Amino acid sequence: MNSTDKTNITVEAIVHAPVEKVWTMYTSPEHIMQWNNASEDWHTTSATNDLRPGGKFNSHMAAKDGSMGFDFWGIYDEVKTHQKIAYTLGDGRKAEVHFSSQGDETKVIVTFEAETENSVELQQGGWQAILNNFKAHVESQEG
Repeated sequence: MNSTDKTNITVEAIVHAPVEKVWTMYTSPEHIMQWNNASEDWHTTSATNDLRPGGKFNSHMAAKDGSMGFDFWGIYDEVKTHQKIAYTLGDGRKAEVHFSSQGDETKVIVTFEAETENSVELQQGGWQAILNNFKAHVESQEG
């Protein structure tokens, strides 16, 4: 991600689980629906994931009160199992997720191009909240 005219935002977390488990829970639709929200008043009502270069992913995110919702989707550019996922969002922005195995822990780093509607701080906070929910979800699962 070497965009010169775009702002890149990075969020990260150390997940207390091996990379194989972290990868599975990050990419499996049934798990995505359990962790993919930035606040308690939102949820992901459906998720699909064709995890391969050229494959599409889509998560329908909605307010729990039914007041609004949107599809968060994109096309995969690169997939290296247990290491990296790179994708282009539906609006053309690029994002990458890196998984770094550290024994019984996995460092997850997400970098994405900021959009222009919301402040960088708001976007970073939202994506970090989602990543924190992911971490909590993985760590709450047995095995």
